[in-house]
Amino acid sequence: MQQENVSMPPHQPLVVVAAAIVQEGRLLVVSKQAAPEVFYLPGGKPDVGESPMEALTRELDEELGVAPLEPRFLAEVEAVAALEGVPMRMTVFEARIGRTPVPAAELAELRWASGREDGLSLAPAVRDQVLPLLRERGALAS
Repeated sequence: MQQENVSMPPHQPLVVVAAAIVQEGRLLVVSKQAAPEVFYLPGGKPDVGESPMEALTRELDEELGVAPLEPRFLAEVEAVAALEGVPMRMTVFEARIGRTPVPAAELAELRWASGREDGLSLAPAVRDQVLPLLRERGALAS
């Protein structure tokens, strides 16, 4: 009996939508209760049938009680997800917010960061891709 060569489908990356919210030269980063020592961009995974913008609006409301104002595409980032340890594709939108964010849902904490703070552990995608891009654009304080 001949064995059929069945190949497994390639692992699909985790799809995430996130917001780069900068105020006064500082980027809003959040940590989750599951890993309070690591900071990420606010956002999350789209629900089935949800557009990236719909997902971003829902996630920012659930996590921080804010809505994205004037969102615009910043970058598509591919990295390993810090918490899940799997390949991730993150669509990042620059946005403003009109009120003070308050951590809710699964969030543990939020901070406004330049990315140069001692002891601040940022997710690799934020540290290695988003921060350099924002610095290049002159959005972050040095």
